[in-house]
Amino acid sequence: MKICVTAQGRDINAQIDPRFGRCQYFLMVDTDTLSCEAVENSNREAGGGAGIRSGQTMSANGVQAVLTGHMGPNAFRTIASEGIQVFLGMTGNVREVVENFKQGRYQPDQQHDTGSHQTPLF
Repeated sequence: MKICVTAQGRDINAQIDPRFGRCQYFLMVDTDTLSCEAVENSNREAGGGAGIRSGQTMSANGVQAVLTGHMGPNAFRTIASEGIQVFLGMTGNVREVVENFKQGRYQPDQQHDTGSHQTPLF
């Protein structure tokens, strides 16, 4: 299965980047082999629309799930409309998160957890 994990670095030992639309890297991980490809997030400095464009990147790369810290409403809608599952609240390093995902320790989220521009909903 191909998943995407938002990361602060280019390899599977990198720390999770808690931001989806403005993360440093998208790590496209094959859950069977743990091989990964780092895609630099060209949207992170965008004035607006970073979440939507980042969501489109998920679809273009054929991922089936996204694991990240937080996600806003526009990104969530974009990803959900493509049938991609979203898992929020991720912390730690990418390898640990992927292993926990493979073991079924996470449940997909049904809605975003921030407002526009990282405004917490709680």
